[in-house]
This record gives sequence, C-alpha cells and structure tokens, in this order.
Amino acid sequence: MREMMTMIQPLETFKDNLQQLPSVDGVERLDLINVDSHVVASIENQPGKQGSLAVYQYLKQSFGTLDAKAAEHGLLVFAEHTVDARARPGAHPNVDRLLAIAAGDSPLTIEIIATNL
Repeated sequence: MREMMTMIQPLETFKDNLQQLPSVDGVERLDLINVDSHVVASIENQPGKQGSLAVYQYLKQSFGTLDAKAAEHGLLVFAEHTVDARARPGAHPNVDRLLAIAAGDSPLTIEIIATNL
C-alpha cells in the first residue's frame, strides 16, 4: 500500500505554504484526468506554474485523488491566491479548478509525469 504524505497545516501566505511542500525537482508535469480517462489539463514544471505544480503534487501525495476534500485543503494552501481567484474568476485557473471541485464538480485523478533523465 502506498504511504500517504503527512498533511501540512496551511499558514497565512502561499509563500510560507510552498516552503512546507515537497520539491518538484524531477517532475516534468502533471496531468489531470477526468472520470472518462481524458486529460483535461496539465501543469508544466516551468516558471510561473511551479507553485501550482507543487500544490497539486502535494494533494496527490496526501489524498491520492483530487476530490472535494483535497480541493478544500488545496484552497487553504493557495492562501491569498484563493481570495484573489474568488474575486477575479479566470485569473488563477488552477485555483478555479479547486473551487469548482470543492463546489461539487467531479473529482480528477492526478498523474505525475517524471522528467526523463
């Protein structure tokens, strides 16, 4: 059985929360897969997306799947970005996705794609 990661206690800022998350070194991207086995989104390991990549990787390690419980926890980890996403829909698509799942959208499977060395 796969060992689940211990959940962090989210702090007030996204920067502080990121410091508690595992590194994304060695991760090329992660794919989000719906119930029909279709990739509905990918998060690449590139500047500007590494924070989201780290959060989603952590949610996979902590919850196994991206369901409402995982999404709610992820919203706490995104901290001030969650507040901004609620005020400006579309500005933070990776936070918007968590808001939708927390509100009842279908869960997603998270697949982590390792970097080819």
